[in-house]
Amino acid sequence: MEIAKKITFLFAILSAIIISLLSGFVWYFSNEFAFEDFYKRLEARVNITAQIKTSTSKSILEKVRNQYLERLPDEKEYILERDHKQTNNPQISTPLPSSFYEKINEGKMARYRKENHFYAGKYFGNKEQGYIVIISANDPFGFRELKDLQKILIAGFFLSILLSFIVGWKFSNYMLNPLRNIIKSVKKIKAENLHLRLDVKGGGDEMSILSQTFNNMLNRLETAFETQNNFISNASHELRTPLTIISGEVELALRHVDDKKSQELALNKIKDEAERLEHILTSLLGLAQSGFNGKNQPWEEVRMDELLWDIKAAVNQVHTESIIEIDFSKLPPDEELLTLKANKNLIKLAITNIVSNACKYSNYKPVLITIENKLNMLSITVKDQGIGIPQDDVQHIFEPFYRASNTSEFKGYGVGLPLSLNIIRLHRGSIAISSQEKIGTEIKVLLPTKQDFLKF
Repeated sequence: MEIAKKITFLFAILSAIIISLLSGFVWYFSNEFAFEDFYKRLEARVNITAQIKTSTSKSILEKVRNQYLERLPDEKEYILERDHKQTNNPQISTPLPSSFYEKINEGKMARYRKENHFYAGKYFGNKEQGYIVIISANDPFGFRELKDLQKILIAGFFLSILLSFIVGWKFSNYMLNPLRNIIKSVKKIKAENLHLRLDVKGGGDEMSILSQTFNNMLNRLETAFETQNNFISNASHELRTPLTIISGEVELALRHVDDKKSQELALNKIKDEAERLEHILTSLLGLAQSGFNGKNQPWEEVRMDELLWDIKAAVNQVHTESIIEIDFSKLPPDEELLTLKANKNLIKLAITNIVSNACKYSNYKPVLITIENKLNMLSITVKDQGIGIPQDDVQHIFEPFYRASNTSEFKGYGVGLPLSLNIIRLHRGSIAISSQEKIGTEIKVLLPTKQDFLKF
């Protein structure tokens, strides 16, 4: 059964239970108190009848009663003379229970109802001698009102159930509509269009969290697919070049067996290409590993401001003449806003690649690193004053082994930035680049802080 139908039936059942209980309470209290006014009218007649009996002007009181008191349906009165000492339970033809007379003997107004016939009675006199006045009558109007109330409650019950079905169906469809949209969107996503993402609406409700969770999963899937495809295509292309050169140098050396100088040049060339091949294999392995799901690697709390000092020291060991400046002026006062939930080695590698590229292409001009917290996202900006990137190359700069057209004079393999991108995606972050040729490049990395990371 569909969830919408389950919700509708559950909504209707709960409504039926609530309405039944409410109707039961209404019926019970109405049945208990609907005849209260009628009993009071009977009691008033009991008192008036007693006054008439003891009054010297009986005719006047009788006239007042007939003029101002409407006679009740089937109204009858009983006046029982009795000696209170002699009889505690006088018997009359009226079928009244002994409890009725017991209450009368206590000096209280007694009430009794049998079907549609009502009785009220009271003892008048002293302990020595007195009399009992009992008035009986029917109340067809009260019973008619109860019957009407019963019909209204029954009709209201079934009408409410019908309305609860309609409202429940509308409500369940309204609440599940975002889920249906998610299902439709997910069905459209296939291996060839993994770049598609679900719309995430604000509010932080369960549907938004579900959409964000799907998007995070799609990010990992896309990274894994790209890594696999890039590894296969790039490995075949990049490995073929040094192997071809090595093969050619070996043939050349074999042709000049007696020429030591030619052999030495060939061996040096083979050595260089072997080192290049080793570096390519290492880069490809790192690129492939950066697309994993993160479960097999240690995740820990990392203070980004402290990590930047380690990155600066590591890059300065390679680029000894480079000037790296770190701007801490925008640091938030709360250290929790500087803490990441991350794989320390991987995130260090990602930022190191970016800073190292900035130093390599800046011709020893200062490289500025700025760290700040924006909307619970940690922002790390690396800005250089180097050669920049041509506009036509910017869109391809994160493709594995792609190198900008103005970097031929610099040693590199085009793996650093793609590797950084994969690692940052793995940490549910993003990376953006802006560059102008001969002016410089700015790369901004956004990473969720520990609190936001744990929400995903």
